[in-house]
Amino acid sequence: MTLLALDPSDFLSEFYISFWIPTAVLTAALVIKLPTIIRLWRDPLLRAVGGLLLLACGVFVFCTPSTIAAVNRLTGVPNVSAPWCYSLITAFCGSCLLLIITWRNGLSDRSAATRRAMRWVVSVYSGVVVALWVLFLLADAPVERLRDLDTYYATTPFMREEILLYLVAHAAACLVTSRLIWNWVRTEGLDAWLRWGLKLLGAGYVLNLIFDASKLIAVIARWFGQDLDWLSTNLAPPVAALSAILIAVGFILPHAGQYLHDRWRVRLAHRELRPLYQLMRSTSGEGVPFVLRATPELRLTRRETFIRDVLLPLARHIDTGLSRRSYDAALDLGHPPARARALAAAVSILDAIETKARDPEPSEPAAGPDTTSLLQEIGTVSRALRRPDDIEAVRARAAVPAESVAVHD
Repeated sequence: MTLLALDPSDFLSEFYISFWIPTAVLTAALVIKLPTIIRLWRDPLLRAVGGLLLLACGVFVFCTPSTIAAVNRLTGVPNVSAPWCYSLITAFCGSCLLLIITWRNGLSDRSAATRRAMRWVVSVYSGVVVALWVLFLLADAPVERLRDLDTYYATTPFMREEILLYLVAHAAACLVTSRLIWNWVRTEGLDAWLRWGLKLLGAGYVLNLIFDASKLIAVIARWFGQDLDWLSTNLAPPVAALSAILIAVGFILPHAGQYLHDRWRVRLAHRELRPLYQLMRSTSGEGVPFVLRATPELRLTRRETFIRDVLLPLARHIDTGLSRRSYDAALDLGHPPARARALAAAVSILDAIETKARDPEPSEPAAGPDTTSLLQEIGTVSRALRRPDDIEAVRARAAVPAESVAVHD
């Protein structure tokens, strides 16, 4: 423990995170978003998300030491990866700001202030990218450095300014983006998945600020003859990797969470319709044919359609008087109005099935009762069928007035 306390680089090396891990997570986020981006390519917000994720992947691919060495060897220029990586980081920062401005204000907001902010971001960060390459061309950096270029050349003319420029541009973008995100998180009425996604994005950008602070402290320490290189070479990289993972998950979560929520809602609705479906199946003598490749949405639609198709001809046998008495009986038994309507509909359907079994064709054909509400509330009726004791209680109570009338007659 004493050795680790005296040498922070050894301690931090225990927490090394390979750059390929955030690259894989970012790629997964891009793959998840890609079908929607292609399908809705005209949506500038989706294009911005795709571009941002692509740039983030590029940052981690090209900032790995092996890729840095390969680019330098391919071009024959020592350290040419430096302005290239810095440019990617700067472009990523600008994309973050543009995305948050568009996302926060909405596509319908084309106010002068929004357009001015977007133009300002594009012009400033484009200028930074140009300045990075100009400074590199003016600098003298002949010794290839794969891991510690920022601190090794911290006092070299023009390279010093280049390193400071990209760090300040990155820190400014992360600070503004983080503030915009956390202000947005506090907005009322946000979807829960979006809120958690924004929280992860905000945490990711806060970690980016720690990355910038670590780099800046190490560089400034070099200016004053001090050696705090471990902040840049051992602390900053894992912080950047963890930040990228949080940002990627922050983009994935609203989409994946809503997708899973919708799937759960569809499966739950399909399951809730099972009692009514089984009842209609026993009435018609057949059910919905099984389709192996049917999606959950298609299975739900087919089940709903089957139930309604069987209910429509069955409606001719529904006793509207029994429906009214059943509703009143359910209210008398203490059920709330919505539950009482579902129980009354269940009683009416069961009675109609029995009536149809005795007399398949009504003696006096008629248009039948209005089944609009019944066909729309098949889910609540199906849930009511799960409580046969409640149905029998309502049915028994609803039959009392009819029996009393028969005795008096």
